[in-house]
Amino acid sequence: MRSIGEMARDSGLGVSALRFYDRAGVLGPAWVDPASGYRWYAPEQLDEARLLARLRRAGMPLADIRLVLAGWSGADTDLVRGLLQAHLRRLEQGLTEARSEFSTIRELLDHRENPMTASPLTGTVHLSLPAPALAAALDAVRFAAGRDPELPMLGGVLFDIEGEALRVVATDRYRLAVARTDADGHGGSREQVVVPAPLVDAMRALLSGDESARFAVEGDRVTLEAGERQASGQRLAHDFPDYRRLVQLPPGRRVVVEVPALREALENGPVRVAEEREPGRSARDISVLTTVDDKTVLVCGDGAPDEDTCTGTGTGTGTGTGTGNEDRDTGTGGLGYHVGVDRGFLLEALAAGDRDRLVLEFGPAPTAPLAIRRAEDEGAFSLLMPVRLDD
Repeated sequence: MRSIGEMARDSGLGVSALRFYDRAGVLGPAWVDPASGYRWYAPEQLDEARLLARLRRAGMPLADIRLVLAGWSGADTDLVRGLLQAHLRRLEQGLTEARSEFSTIRELLDHRENPMTASPLTGTVHLSLPAPALAAALDAVRFAAGRDPELPMLGGVLFDIEGEALRVVATDRYRLAVARTDADGHGGSREQVVVPAPLVDAMRALLSGDESARFAVEGDRVTLEAGERQASGQRLAHDFPDYRRLVQLPPGRRVVVEVPALREALENGPVRVAEEREPGRSARDISVLTTVDDKTVLVCGDGAPDEDTCTGTGTGTGTGTGTGNEDRDTGTGGLGYHVGVDRGFLLEALAAGDRDRLVLEFGPAPTAPLAIRRAEDEGAFSLLMPVRLDD
């Protein structure tokens, strides 16, 4: 017999997925301990669980999955083959429709003739700003710059200059970081310059003193001077997405966390491995976060634990990890919903926040981004896109 944790590990489904499919009547345990409520699975159920995981990855509807499993062990395989073929046809039809829609969207983009890519870059900018402030701003966002060669416009940092402020922004689709610093010398209209990541790194290396830095844009050339040193190169000839739309988040739960304690909980606590993979990464370790009465953040790993199985280290700023009682199915009390985040991304965001205390802001639903903010500086923050958890 396998425990639910062992079944999750061997099948690739995840503890919460196994609970969900049990409640849905798709794959129930062979035995449930009446005293503890723990689920136990028979050896022959492992093949069914692996089949279920494959069907889920293929996007088959739950009603069809139920029928496939019901007919899998029978002598007549016509039903199973028919269901597989029908789902494949739906996928192919959906792909055909998606290609048609994308083709139309590309035509609309062509008609727009994006001026940032079709016209020469002729903007001129001259700024003076404190080197330490610019260094801190770049440190707060650099981790979020993209590395996907198919999205070169995300492979750098946006310098957004407006009035007396410089905002630097980076995103790789899965996370976004924004920081702000004061700047002098720009009296013109709003200017946006995307500086490639290698040049950003070269600029950051110059910012080791307390002197003023001078940032200049001449056409497609970007230059930073600090003291007698200089870093210069070409700007990216691409438009950056409108980040101001991306940071308009609905209000949610805000919890002040002690960063060292949260970091320890993330590094040592339970994780799950995400099935979907992004370019350049083999797999992602996912941590599941939740809150208790808006006071404590819990790191719960795989599954959907309650307050008894996932205790914090203190109200107001505490964090915690699961205790290993991963199969208890009790009420949630003051728990919020569960949000899945890439553990590595969250650790990088905490480091970029550069504070012993930070504010985690949970949106009104588990599909909303998780915001990491500095309590004293609303202009510096990062957002992490949530990872879909099993129902």
